[in-house]
Amino acid sequence: MRRGLNLGMEALAEWGYIGLFIASFLAATIIPLSSEIVLSILIANNYDLSLSLVVASLGNWFGGLSSYAIGRLGNWNFIEKYFRVDKNKILQLKNRVDRYGGLLALLSWTPVFGDPIAIALGFFRTNFYLVSIYMLVGKVFRYVVWAAITYWGISLF
Repeated sequence: MRRGLNLGMEALAEWGYIGLFIASFLAATIIPLSSEIVLSILIANNYDLSLSLVVASLGNWFGGLSSYAIGRLGNWNFIEKYFRVDKNKILQLKNRVDRYGGLLALLSWTPVFGDPIAIALGFFRTNFYLVSIYMLVGKVFRYVVWAAITYWGISLF
């Protein structure tokens, strides 16, 4: 299973920026992909760093906004069936959403917690513009840090 996933990431990397966008978009949904692998492969193959960061960030941002939109629709049968996100998990986030609002979107890139956060922000109708801005900032930060780690790792060899 893991080997197949790695081959999928390599195949997406062969598509260059389009593959990076697809991997980044899907990684921000319930599909367990690691877009960081694709970004690292592109960096290692001397793709333009700035363009790679823009493509990865936008793909992941649009994927996160799609989770927000699904939460905003509020169809629990659909969310529980296809996203495997329990309604109680979203309701537990209510106090945090009320307290921090769109600022929580900064954490929407995190593994395991990111999807429920984005869905909860949509479900509780948190201000779309604030969510969009904070989500984009969080996603850009994620990829900038990952690119720095990649460059550091490459410098070791």
